[in-house]
Amino acid sequence: MSIDAFLEGFTERDWQEIDADGSERVRFAMVGMGWWTTEEAIPAVVGSDFCETTVAVSGSVSDPSEVEATDVERAIDYEEFVAGEAADAYDAVYVCTPNAMHLDHVRVAAELGKDVLCEKPMEVSTERARGLTAVCEEEDVALMIAYRVQTDPAARRARELLRDGVIGEPVSVHGGMSDEMLSFVDDPDHWRLDPELSGGTTMLDIGIYPLNTTRFLLDAEPVSAYGRTRSDQPEFEGVDEHASFEFEFEDGVLLTGSVSHSACEESHLRVVGTDGQLLLDRIFFPGRPRELVVEREGTRSHVTFDQRNQMREEFDYFAHCLLTETEPDPSGEHGVGDVRAIEAVYEAAERGERIEL
Repeated sequence: MSIDAFLEGFTERDWQEIDADGSERVRFAMVGMGWWTTEEAIPAVVGSDFCETTVAVSGSVSDPSEVEATDVERAIDYEEFVAGEAADAYDAVYVCTPNAMHLDHVRVAAELGKDVLCEKPMEVSTERARGLTAVCEEEDVALMIAYRVQTDPAARRARELLRDGVIGEPVSVHGGMSDEMLSFVDDPDHWRLDPELSGGTTMLDIGIYPLNTTRFLLDAEPVSAYGRTRSDQPEFEGVDEHASFEFEFEDGVLLTGSVSHSACEESHLRVVGTDGQLLLDRIFFPGRPRELVVEREGTRSHVTFDQRNQMREEFDYFAHCLLTETEPDPSGEHGVGDVRAIEAVYEAAERGERIEL
């Protein structure tokens, strides 16, 4: 089969079953009004098809007019959130607070009967991640972990091509991500530099992207892990600045790569197979022009797709699941898998040997 035949017939929103006519919408409470929520999440929801932001939960925002979204009705603090204030004004919550606070905020939402979209990493330890999943199961609310790459048309197209055998059998994967954290985190007391709040690891923050995306693309799980970490600058005392990793998957595929909080902004994931290779370039940063490149039989093809807003796709997908009473994916158990695998990387770095999962 020619590569052109492989590239035909892709539906970008392969999950959508109902019309986006605005007649049905999920109302969100945004829990945590840091820069990611205000600059990425809320603007994405403003232009979404199936949801809207109606409540802001924050320790600093006290008036709806402070939020740049016309549909925000109420601004409440965390104590009011716990007390159930404005609970009738939202259907679901988006939890985007420091990692170690996710469990507590998800528990409040679940006990209020609200479905949950929780940012990654879902928590700072496997134990707390499992507790987060358990509380949602106990309260019978939907839980989705916010792996926005999984709803990006480029990643979904790549997974479809791999399933169709466009590059043969996958043999190895290389992934990486880097940024200059200190350029946007200028406060030494910022939670990302606090190991108790962040989990203390570059892998939990950005290494989770190549790991989780590989799990998604291959539909496979890692069986062992190895890694190394280091920190050079004094600002990273207690948290690592750079990390390298290797995961062996259940089918023998190796994922290798590195992440850094002190390097130029870059991200990629390359899958090498028996008959070709597939590259997702700049895939982990929202708002960046992403590329999907396929090489096969001496032909290099740039696959076309709509450059959709990753956050908007994520919110619309989750809302669509709620409206159609469909179980959202990735699940809490899926998120637990990443936290456990990343813990193994740090155990391996400390012990100097590969850790079986």
